[in-house]
Amino acid sequence: MRTVTVPPASLALALMFASAAQAQTASEAKTLATVRVHGHADASLAVDSLDQARSRLDQRAGATSLVDGEKYRDRRVSTLADALGYATGVFVQPRFGAEEARLAIRGSGLQRTFHGRGLELLQDGSPLNLADGGFDFQAVEPLSARYIEVYRGANALEFGAATLGGAINFVSPTGYDAAPLSLRAEAGAFGYRRGQIAASGVSGRADGYLSLSGLRQDGYRDHAEQENYRLFANAGYRFADNLDGRVYLTHIDTRSALPGNLTLDESRRDPRLAAPGNLALNQRRDYRLDRIAGKLAWAPSPTGSLTLSVHYADKSLDHPIFQVLRQDSRDYGIDLRWRDETQWFGLRNVLIAGAAFAQGDIDDDRYFNIAGRPDARSNRFDQRARNGKLYAENQTWLDPRWVLSLGAQALRSRRSSRDLLITGGRDESFDIDYSGLSPKLGLRYLIDDHAQLYANLSRSLEPPSFGELSGGPGVTPADKQRADSGEIGLRLSRDALSLDVALYRARVEGELLSLSDGNGNPLGTVNAGRTIHQGIELGLGWTFAEDWSLSANYLYNDFRFDHDRVYGDNDLAGVPPQQLRAELRWQPDPRFYLAPSVEWTPQDYYIDHANSFKAPGYTVAGLRVGGKIASQWNWFADARNLGDKRWIASTNVIADARGLDGRNFLPGDGRSIYFGVEWRKD
Repeated sequence: MRTVTVPPASLALALMFASAAQAQTASEAKTLATVRVHGHADASLAVDSLDQARSRLDQRAGATSLVDGEKYRDRRVSTLADALGYATGVFVQPRFGAEEARLAIRGSGLQRTFHGRGLELLQDGSPLNLADGGFDFQAVEPLSARYIEVYRGANALEFGAATLGGAINFVSPTGYDAAPLSLRAEAGAFGYRRGQIAASGVSGRADGYLSLSGLRQDGYRDHAEQENYRLFANAGYRFADNLDGRVYLTHIDTRSALPGNLTLDESRRDPRLAAPGNLALNQRRDYRLDRIAGKLAWAPSPTGSLTLSVHYADKSLDHPIFQVLRQDSRDYGIDLRWRDETQWFGLRNVLIAGAAFAQGDIDDDRYFNIAGRPDARSNRFDQRARNGKLYAENQTWLDPRWVLSLGAQALRSRRSSRDLLITGGRDESFDIDYSGLSPKLGLRYLIDDHAQLYANLSRSLEPPSFGELSGGPGVTPADKQRADSGEIGLRLSRDALSLDVALYRARVEGELLSLSDGNGNPLGTVNAGRTIHQGIELGLGWTFAEDWSLSANYLYNDFRFDHDRVYGDNDLAGVPPQQLRAELRWQPDPRFYLAPSVEWTPQDYYIDHANSFKAPGYTVAGLRVGGKIASQWNWFADARNLGDKRWIASTNVIADARGLDGRNFLPGDGRSIYFGVEWRKD
């Protein structure tokens, strides 16, 4: 029996719950029905405003959070860590200062340190994930998000997502809520240069938004050059007071050199080095994406709305690593969602129901790598992924305080791969179906208009992506990953204090992990036995004096095997037990603010499931200053890693390091400073 040490944060959590219960007033909390107003010329029917989105997320019987896109524009904005670092429950680590990151919620996609999995990434409600479940970090431009919705765990059922981690939805500005014209420039250490120009407008029933951005940097490490260009645009038209349509266009062109992993000793001696193999093979990741999506929103009544979303994406990847991967993929999908707020037997009721279909086709060519150039073809596959989903979730107000939520999703998926270059009698083709039902039961208790408690029980299931299925001949293809989860939490939002805290526990069956057998021989990615994911998520925003405020995002992660035949009760590798990001802000005047910050990982953590080798914890401090220049200008200076620490930002996740210091570590950036200025036309 393994003893789990609970950190002091759990005691604080219990005290917060107790104080929230004591804060209950004698009068009944007022629950106001949602009123939808149509016909206004200053909003899009197809896109919620920031306040509407916050209200909708607060009505989930589970953990959600909202990131205002304006809140992170007063710093360097280059990676997802810059945008999501303070999003409650989100674990994000940049890889060598590049676009890619380790992105996870509740240990989702734990195995992936690149090309994410375990989350549903969305752009304006339509999937950015490929049909097989994988997603590319390069597909996101944080500067082109008006706000970001985070649905942790089963609370993403509204979008038909049923992964362990949930969903993150990047919502674009429109002509109604963006500045008519804005210009932004950033520059700083390691040859960093970034710019954006954005324009928007409204003409009669039509509106539009356009963003062009570009980035170039040499990078802190050798062989870490980055270059990307992104276009994001959308246009809407109000056909009638209750009918609204929008079209979204995306073009992305990125080129990234990959410096690779170092040993821990190399990271401490000279973290700027690139791995010798990455230099010899000129390893890179060059990526192009063209995407079009459409949304049609119809409100036949003041309480009901029907939304039809479609998307098509064409992606091209040129990826020299240990071999040269050249992939062309085409993904398309459709989602039909109904939302209705009515009275059932005299009780307020909200129903969300929908159906979704997605398919992706991949031409996967592989070549021997000669200094980054393709030589003879080594393999070729024709791959297809297909998903069909039916989902529904119903909330009923049992009385003004208690709200019951019931939901379920039915999923059927297929993964097919045809080996087009069979050599030596080795046929790696497969054709596999996955299906299952994911139910959810949730409950909310409204303490008052600004505070609520919630709890839920849910199941998730996740079919493997092609990355988990490419085990080669003779290897049994991986099955789907399943989890039964429970959570309790508190949401509080008052004038001076916002608090978001959740405790969760997930019992995972068949987690997709790279494992070894009892003799230490690698098995590739297979389904583990039972694993446990449990922890605490805490987000805090506190204005404690007229000029002072504090923001914090704290995670306690306890992820482990559960009586595994090989690994016993070992820790799952790759995630530190605790992580804290905190910032203190002093702003005596709109023209100036001062904001020291810290990122703190107090404990060493394992890089391998055999628990034989650890990555060191770290403390990295930063400082930002900035403010307004007149009414239309803003400026900032963003200093990072003030102590010039040599620290590990991320690691590989492997089966067994055998106690040896291998090339499994990604050093974090050294001391750096970035400057930025932004002009907006009123």
